[in-house]
Amino acid sequence: MSKLFIKYISIVLTIYLLSLVSHTIMIGSIPALLIMGVVLLLVNLILRPILLLITLPFSLLTLGFFSFIVNAWTIMIADYFVTGIDMGGFVNSLLAAFIIVIINHLLMDMNK
Repeated sequence: MSKLFIKYISIVLTIYLLSLVSHTIMIGSIPALLIMGVVLLLVNLILRPILLLITLPFSLLTLGFFSFIVNAWTIMIADYFVTGIDMGGFVNSLLAAFIIVIINHLLMDMNK
């Protein structure tokens, strides 16, 4: 499987699972969830490298942990553009960023 497809699956799976656990994350429909995955992939491909470059000093000072903040920002940006999904703010986006990374690594390890 391609890395982009694995990333897409990890995004969709994470948002779905978090919506089951947290009452503050709302999914209006399955198509909205699938669109959110595509939009977040595009935001990660286009804006994330720029944001990481701008925030590089903070990332160096925090030994890379600031990149999770950037990931949360990209989730919030994608949430803004997709109707039918409400991530419920920064804390939920930050939690989603952590879990997306974990699920992505698990899926990549299973794919080897």
